[in-house]
Amino acid sequence: MFLKNAWYVAAWDHEVSRDPSQVVVLNEKICLYRTQDGEVIALEDACPHRKLPLSKGRVKGDNIECGYHGLTFDCAGQCVWAPGTGRIPSAAKLRAYPVHEKYGLVWVWMGNPAIADPDEIFEIENYGNPDWGINRGAAMELGCNYLYMTDNLLDPTHVAWVHQGSFAQAATKDTPLRVTKTDNGVIVHRWMMDVEPAPFYAKVVPFEGNCDRLQHYEVRYPSHAIIRAVFTPAGTGGVDGPLHDDKFIMDSFNFMTPTTEKTTRYYWFQLRNIRPNDAELSKMMSEDVRKAFEEDRAVLHEVQIGMDEKTSPHIDLPIDGGPLRFRRQLQAMINEEAAVDKQLEG
Repeated sequence: MFLKNAWYVAAWDHEVSRDPSQVVVLNEKICLYRTQDGEVIALEDACPHRKLPLSKGRVKGDNIECGYHGLTFDCAGQCVWAPGTGRIPSAAKLRAYPVHEKYGLVWVWMGNPAIADPDEIFEIENYGNPDWGINRGAAMELGCNYLYMTDNLLDPTHVAWVHQGSFAQAATKDTPLRVTKTDNGVIVHRWMMDVEPAPFYAKVVPFEGNCDRLQHYEVRYPSHAIIRAVFTPAGTGGVDGPLHDDKFIMDSFNFMTPTTEKTTRYYWFQLRNIRPNDAELSKMMSEDVRKAFEEDRAVLHEVQIGMDEKTSPHIDLPIDGGPLRFRRQLQAMINEEAAVDKQLEG
């Protein structure tokens, strides 16, 4: 079901404080808190004594104390104090997860800690660039398996029906798609030439008249997406287009964290190449994007129910080429990882 040797988003950085809190990633409950120096600590959220969540306990200095009998654990998950005994039981320890902060997000490594490398968190071009604006919103809870969301983010065609008041335009219904497999994911993309800007973008593109529009939908393993929208005056786009100086570019970054088999936590933000310091524009874009994502959430919740309760086989269409290719490769990676784990256990 899940790829373990990968970085997943556990929280926005502002969600983690000195007060312990619980997050769920890949069906595992994790306790997050900050040390006195601000470092994020991620520990298995279950005291080994009676399994009370440590997130119900207290942070003392850099350690955390269970709220039931006071067993105290250091940042590495080792018990450093237990009541009523002259020695600490050897089994009094917790799993500690590698964590790293980047892009205002707290990332957690769910697999073998010996191979956790923060450099594998992909680089986001223009993050922190003062010439680019940013907008973001609170994480969203999705009532569906994370793969239905990766399907959605490799499907530029759905916008014609799901997002009619924001991202849709006539050309999104039937302009042919191109699918490209990369070393770390799948890209589905297309240029739509000499079309009217879609409603959401018509409010922000810095030019008048028709445009050439790029839809670049890319999902990287295991569940991170980059959706690039380019709008340039008609006649200046396309694969070999020069792109006009007045082009509008919006890069949407989407991070799907599987919580359980049927629920997902969805983090997102956008970078844009115009009006970087315009707070009102950022607010408007965040609100409009969230409305569009709420449309996705409603559809995917029903898809989960429909697929769970289906009484006849579902079908695939040619537009599903990108999502199916992504799923096949990800499953191959999961299978390979499981086989290696089995060999190590044997």
